[in-house]
Amino acid sequence: MAAAAVLTSPAWAAQTGPGNAAQGLDLPRLLAASLAWLVPAGFVLLAAAGAQESRAWQAALGGVAGAALGIMLFFLVGFALAFGGLGLAGSTVPGYSGLVWEWTLLAGQWGIRWGMAGLSGWALTGPAATPAAYELFFAQLPWVATAAMIPLMALRGRTPVLSSLLGGLLVGGLLYPLAANWVWGGGWLANLGANLNLGHGFVDFAGAGTVHLLAAGVGLAGLLTLVPRRPRRSNADAAAARPLPPVHLPLLAVTGALLILAGSLGWAWANPLLDTATLLPARGLIAVVLAASAGALAPLAYTWFVADHADPLMAARGLAAGAVVAAAVGPFIPPWAAALLGVTAGLLTPLLTYLVCEVLRIDDDSGLTPVHLAAGLLGLLALGFFADGLAGAGWNGVGQNQFLGVPGQGVTGLLAAPGMQPDWPGQMQAQLIGVAALIGLAFAAALALFGLLALMTRGLRMAREARGAQDAQPEEAAAVGLEAVALEVEG
Repeated sequence: MAAAAVLTSPAWAAQTGPGNAAQGLDLPRLLAASLAWLVPAGFVLLAAAGAQESRAWQAALGGVAGAALGIMLFFLVGFALAFGGLGLAGSTVPGYSGLVWEWTLLAGQWGIRWGMAGLSGWALTGPAATPAAYELFFAQLPWVATAAMIPLMALRGRTPVLSSLLGGLLVGGLLYPLAANWVWGGGWLANLGANLNLGHGFVDFAGAGTVHLLAAGVGLAGLLTLVPRRPRRSNADAAAARPLPPVHLPLLAVTGALLILAGSLGWAWANPLLDTATLLPARGLIAVVLAASAGALAPLAYTWFVADHADPLMAARGLAAGAVVAAAVGPFIPPWAAALLGVTAGLLTPLLTYLVCEVLRIDDDSGLTPVHLAAGLLGLLALGFFADGLAGAGWNGVGQNQFLGVPGQGVTGLLAAPGMQPDWPGQMQAQLIGVAALIGLAFAAALALFGLLALMTRGLRMAREARGAQDAQPEEAAAVGLEAVALEVEG
């Protein structure tokens, strides 16, 4: 609450922004970044509450291990991959001026700034050893911790320990840094507007794609590759009504959801790359509260209608899904649209839970699909419809003075505010390209890694079974010989 009051104050809006990040201690941003740690804490509690009772402690352990592993990897290599070329993105902050090494596959004739990976600032040394870089690193830690822990909480206790370790290494050390570079570090997705005239480029306000969509792709690849599908039900069982997923610790689910709501108020606004003067911070905070509240109410009403009682797990997951939607759209959409998206995300939560677990028979007891995958997709794509142009002027370097002939117009989709020009389908095309790139990167890389691990595990198991069969043959032969001798003696 204190952080929310500070974030919405006029003094904070006037004193913070990209141009002031290197001037010294920025207490409001550091406070917001500290508040953001409630988000990963809430997701740990929510995953433990919804997991099978025998696996709850494994899910919680996976969350703690994923957070720690992601932080260390981001410190050693991730920050350089994500922001090693940030100084080339036109930033005026002196603390980023040395981060000017960016790698790309595309030559200059394709356009400007097709960056794909940064290559400077390893372990926060050299050009990354500045107050501005330290602040950016600290603000990113809750994001990378959440991205690394989500797949580990879904896989821990049901797959080999090596798979959890490799999944954490993949997300924290490679996938999240690459995605952050593409979206926030001046990479090619952010520059779709400058290079291809697609709106303001791909817009992901607070990590719905770089955190939730990316982590869900890795976790889903692991579930499909390493976790056996649920057994097919008989015709009699299939015809019977299926109960809601059990929740053995409902208090943890509710507490986790409330922590996610509180942490989301500071989750995005700690980012020193935001120019808060153009972003209507109060409207962004209202969007979080409305989307999360509507996301909790929708599954409460639905479960009460279909099961005669309100289900705490579905309500908690619906609230978390609403917060994920708000992370995508932020202040770019009006409040009524945030509430509408929250209702949609909340209704999808029980429906997708049934579809994934009962119809597709994928053992997703951590809510990976409805909370992270579906809500992330919904928010990122909805921005192409509902962004009204009142916030985000100059986002990704597009329309610094005017956009579509309107001075001060920001990120805009189909439903523009009065006085603004709709940007259709340009912004939606940028969103579609970004979603496809992020989910494709995560799912393909994780499928290759986990598929190779599954083949190795299967080969080792078959080798052990073959050795066991060979070892059993002499014993069987000896037993047959003794039986023959005994029969001869009896004869």
